[in-house]
Amino acid sequence: MNEHSIFMRRCMELAEIARQRGDSPVGSVLVLDGQIIAEGIEGGKTHRDITYHAEIEAIRQATEKLSSQDLSACTMYTTHEPCIMCSYVIRHTRISSVVMAITTGDIGGSSSAYPLLKDITIKKWGPPPELIELTS
Repeated sequence: MNEHSIFMRRCMELAEIARQRGDSPVGSVLVLDGQIIAEGIEGGKTHRDITYHAEIEAIRQATEKLSSQDLSACTMYTTHEPCIMCSYVIRHTRISSVVMAITTGDIGGSSSAYPLLKDITIKKWGPPPELIELTS
């Protein structure tokens, strides 16, 4: 089993928790030096807060744990392509790689008309993250 499979399996477990409580089935983890340092479970409906996306929750946890908003040494794994909102947070924290299982089209941070994950014009963010789309 490759490294991507191990971390994506954990994302799927987190997504199942979200699904069981009535949220969109999205789970996300942040990995640093081969170890999961933060996890996020989709919770917009549960918490009645649109910003409670799995990716943002993982980022919140990681920045608290590391006492830094610089996550450039981290890789994010997520069951779904990060949305435009999550993509902004990913770019702001300079996450170096994003591994995703499903693209989301119209609202996606790389596949929509607003591909923030790929943008090279906002110099403050630095280079875009490496994007890895896993196929079944």
